[in-house]
Amino acid sequence: MRYSEYGRTGKQVSVLGFGGMHFDTSRPRAENADLVRYACSLGVNYFDTAPGYCGDESEPIFGEAFRDMPGPFYVSTKGMPTSFDTAGKARDAVRRSLDRLGIPKIDFYHVWCLREMDHYDLAVKPGGQYEGLLQCKEEGLIEHIVCSSHQTGPEVAHILSKDEFEGVLLGVNILNFPYRWDGLVAARDRGIGVVAMNPLAGGAIPQHESEFSFLAREGESATEAALRFNMGCPLITVTLNGFTTREHVDLACRVADSAEPMSEEEVERLRGELGENLDTICTGCGYCKGCPQDIPVANYMQVYNEHVMFGVAGEGMTDKIRSNYSWGVLVGRAADADACTACGQCEDACTQHLPIIKRLAEMAEWEAPLK
Repeated sequence: MRYSEYGRTGKQVSVLGFGGMHFDTSRPRAENADLVRYACSLGVNYFDTAPGYCGDESEPIFGEAFRDMPGPFYVSTKGMPTSFDTAGKARDAVRRSLDRLGIPKIDFYHVWCLREMDHYDLAVKPGGQYEGLLQCKEEGLIEHIVCSSHQTGPEVAHILSKDEFEGVLLGVNILNFPYRWDGLVAARDRGIGVVAMNPLAGGAIPQHESEFSFLAREGESATEAALRFNMGCPLITVTLNGFTTREHVDLACRVADSAEPMSEEEVERLRGELGENLDTICTGCGYCKGCPQDIPVANYMQVYNEHVMFGVAGEGMTDKIRSNYSWGVLVGRAADADACTACGQCEDACTQHLPIIKRLAEMAEWEAPLK
């Protein structure tokens, strides 16, 4: 396993981190905990979780694993300023996570899910979350206060310029990195650690290996190429990957071991090859859930990716929708795309600022022949 220094913290962290958002919760907690220990035995030392992940099972799974880890490790968890908008609530959230994780101190605590500047303002207001986290740091309950952002590169750069955070978690992958690049550069220039989430674009890359084969070198898959990009990118400190099997861990560790740092020239070559549309795909993060009309927005946007990435349109999209009615992400939907009232709630929540209302209208047109 290769390691890099996390910003100016002095901590040497594995370039591959274990993301706790994708445990198979149909399995016993002990089995998932064993998977965490297995990754640690291969050199992974950065473990990321959050309240609510995996039906609120993620922190307890890690807590069980941490009782008997085969090596040293660092822990990252999170709290949203919209949920913990006072210093008192923030301190209570930290203590609850500590209890569930069974550890005396959280190494990296994220002000979580900054999607717009109002969220940042809420976090740092007097008496707000950030103030509570500073108090926890003084008490030794947190070592480093960091943030998680789904904003554009320039907005990320603006927040980091305040020097309030020692690290930042960003959704960065081989398909959308131009959208985040300014934020990555700003972090590097200020000596701030960068953790990248969603390296496989919400599963879009493994699901379309042949279409993304242009990303790969000879002898590797597009999935391996995507992991190699993140773990070789000179501006990324840790790349989070979620795991459900030991085979998944083995593959990612193998790539981590062999992923040499990329040159800026190679990064620019990839930028040119991607094309302007590939940074506008839906990554399936799910923050748009809760539509007042019960439209499964993220599911429709995943199908819409076929149009963005591969140019499918007209009858082709109708066929894609029909297929997903029976076998895919639209099975059991509570409402169709034409139920959209353009209220804007999904767009406000979208971590990639996609024009969801417009896309739903297009989906409704392609869906109409199936009525």
